[in-house]
Amino acid sequence: MDRIRRNERLAAMTRILTAAPNHIFTLSHFCEMFGAAKSTLSEDIDILREVFAQFHLGHLETVTGAAGGVRYRPILVGEEARACMETVAQMLSSPGRVLPGGFVYMADVLSRPDLVEKMGMIMASQYYRQEPDFVLTMETKGIPVALMAAKALDVPLVIVRRDSKVYEGPAVNINYLSGSAGRVETMSLSRRAVKEGQRALIVDDFMRAGGTARGMVDMMREFAVTVVGISVVMATREPQKKRVEGVKSLLMMEQVDDAQECAVIHPSDWLLQ
Repeated sequence: MDRIRRNERLAAMTRILTAAPNHIFTLSHFCEMFGAAKSTLSEDIDILREVFAQFHLGHLETVTGAAGGVRYRPILVGEEARACMETVAQMLSSPGRVLPGGFVYMADVLSRPDLVEKMGMIMASQYYRQEPDFVLTMETKGIPVALMAAKALDVPLVIVRRDSKVYEGPAVNINYLSGSAGRVETMSLSRRAVKEGQRALIVDDFMRAGGTARGMVDMMREFAVTVVGISVVMATREPQKKRVEGVKSLLMMEQVDDAQECAVIHPSDWLLQ
């Protein structure tokens, strides 16, 4: 094999690392790929780390220990995160989006890969230290952003169903009080989906009173799984007391203008700090 130049290694490593966020690659992996010494690869990683930091492209971290190596963590914070959510807030605040019952039409926004990828990155960046084993969401509108958060965390996505499916095998079914509808509903999760002792990050698209999120927390209790956090795309200001605590929402809906069929929506305060 022809000798691989440094600029070629840097380009290849950048592509490999950013395509698999939060995945740990050992130095031996790159040594075998490029036919280079570990000391040379360490210098390459230092160069990439400085470039990523300079242009706010995320963090390149060295992981120590027997299973250590290097991993890329996408970070979308500060002005870039605020600008992204300002764009989404403006889209969702446009006239004609409010549906009967005070809901906001979000399907088109949650179908935009560029937007949901950034929202997933923002969510994931808040929970890297908690090291969840999977992302949990409720079908169906929350799936796109939950999948992007799971990708950024390099963990599986687990989907809670509204009823059990025969192709998923035996399932646990629980009843919960829907915060929006105010009625008792059912959610279902396959017994094979998660394992006892794991850690879950709950992601959803919309929260009013937090009934669905409370149901997912209760579901995780049935599996002896620890919930490390709850993140939603948008939450309503009222009611202020939700059925779950510690929720991080990307957007806050203040009020609804029934005449204009629009809502007052803005990025959450923690994104503006």
